[in-house]
Amino acid sequence: MAIRVLPDFLINQIAAGEVVERPASVVKELVENALDAGADQIVIDVVDGGRTLISVIDNGAGMNREDLATAVMRHATSKLPTDDLLNINFMGFRGEALPSIASVSDMEIDTCNGTDSNGWHLDCNTMEISPSSWDAGTRIRVKNLFGRTPARLKFLRGDRAELMSVLDVVKRLAMSRVDVGFTLNNKWRFPKNQELIERIAAVMGDDVRGRMLDIDAVSVSNSGLKLSGFISEPTLRRASSVDQYLFVNGRPVKDKVLVGALRAAYMDVMHAREFPLCALYLSLNPQSVDVNVSPSKTDVHFLEPSHVRGFIIKNLRDRLAQTMVSQAPVVPRAKSNEQSANVSANTFFRSSVAQPARFDFGITPGAFIVASREYEKPSIPTEPCVEPELDKDIKVPETGLLGRVVGQVGNKYIIAQTADAMIVVDQHAAHERITYEKLRTHAIKTQPLLTPIVINMREEDVAAVLTIADEMRASGLHIDAFGDDAIAIFEKPADWDLDWATVFKSIADEVRVNGHSSGLNEKLHLKLANYACHHSVRAGQKLDINQMDALLRDIDNTERAGQCNHGRPVYKIFPIDEIDNWFER
Repeated sequence: MAIRVLPDFLINQIAAGEVVERPASVVKELVENALDAGADQIVIDVVDGGRTLISVIDNGAGMNREDLATAVMRHATSKLPTDDLLNINFMGFRGEALPSIASVSDMEIDTCNGTDSNGWHLDCNTMEISPSSWDAGTRIRVKNLFGRTPARLKFLRGDRAELMSVLDVVKRLAMSRVDVGFTLNNKWRFPKNQELIERIAAVMGDDVRGRMLDIDAVSVSNSGLKLSGFISEPTLRRASSVDQYLFVNGRPVKDKVLVGALRAAYMDVMHAREFPLCALYLSLNPQSVDVNVSPSKTDVHFLEPSHVRGFIIKNLRDRLAQTMVSQAPVVPRAKSNEQSANVSANTFFRSSVAQPARFDFGITPGAFIVASREYEKPSIPTEPCVEPELDKDIKVPETGLLGRVVGQVGNKYIIAQTADAMIVVDQHAAHERITYEKLRTHAIKTQPLLTPIVINMREEDVAAVLTIADEMRASGLHIDAFGDDAIAIFEKPADWDLDWATVFKSIADEVRVNGHSSGLNEKLHLKLANYACHHSVRAGQKLDINQMDALLRDIDNTERAGQCNHGRPVYKIFPIDEIDNWFER
């Protein structure tokens, strides 16, 4: 069969299969064009989920007659003043959107650049341009979407589902530009020049108010790398990743490096099947990231993905590590050292000041036997617990952010008080966090092997695993190539007897897909978390006043103390003013 050049209309329809997947894709492309045109007010209307009509109106720069005629030509764009694809500073740049949309619909454009005496109207079916009364900005109306390719219509979902997809696109673009106002169907409105936290609440829901942590970090080693935005407290989570908004140089993305970094940062404060909320904005030199990966422009490639990932994980973990009791009233601590000396030395657990957070987990299950001697659980008292007010020989220090112990309720919860609040502490969750943090800050205990463990693998799997050999070494696993189709383990974390063939196959798959692997860290986290859970004070266990006070003082000095390893809250703070309201005082 002879080779022939495809006609333009067919080329455009093929391109539309990549660019225009559904009505939400059309809205995304048109709104991005409006943002690139400098608009600060954008109005979107969709009818029948976008099948019948999609209208996007903006107050941007508009076009003159010549630009309007060129705009619907394939690969025509004003976004690349040079031919440098690694220096892109606009949302769009490929020049595919308008001709692709026009090839599968009936599209009309009205525009005016403010300098011509009149506006211009383009009918994309006939390619005729005529004078128009449109006086500012641009309006694009897309009618009868996929009317020319009806087979595509059967792949669309119901009208409401398609509208919700459009809303999701608008929300992501609204989050990327808080200086721009967006209106969808005259129902969903995001006013321009909104505070970021207010737009986050408008997009994610009012339950995020007061529960988002601000992020503002700059890389020391890379002057162009910055991270800003907000992440949720670990106790605020969703059942899916729907409220995770990630941006690279202002562009909404769904990048695997960023998603993996977010997951790793929350690994020991949230259940694996739950998802944090975030609005994170990563800024870096445009030449350090490639946005020309797919027509949708939601995927990016970083020049140094491991550096970006490590930078994000470190700063998110540092922010999460900051004490979560900052909202509690601070009680003066002038006499804390003198009073602490009167507390019995036979408390069940007394830690030193918490050590700085470390990126790696810092201990292996092999060290558990040694560590458990230090973190031995208290035996259940044979005598009833002494009520604090009856024990005149014990002086409980009224120090620390969690205040002074009052007593125990249901053998599960510790009641404490400060000058302005009452605090309820879950004793098991509190001790679980303390034990976990103590374990993870210990030195790694490794086991050199007299005879290396050799794992036979495909050559491409060997290459993938070796790319993260240094990360594995930091976790106590020393590996190297054993020929072209095998890996040898020369040193491993003590007491780690795993199915290494399965582990390395999983790691190789993850590296090839995501460029990194968190499999080993996740396995280590699960071992530490399970140990901490099973070797901590239990719910239903009676504690005396000294044990309760020791627990509170250790929580004061423990990182990520606001929640246990599974994301459950460790304590709740009830201001006295709020309690007064309960009783109408």
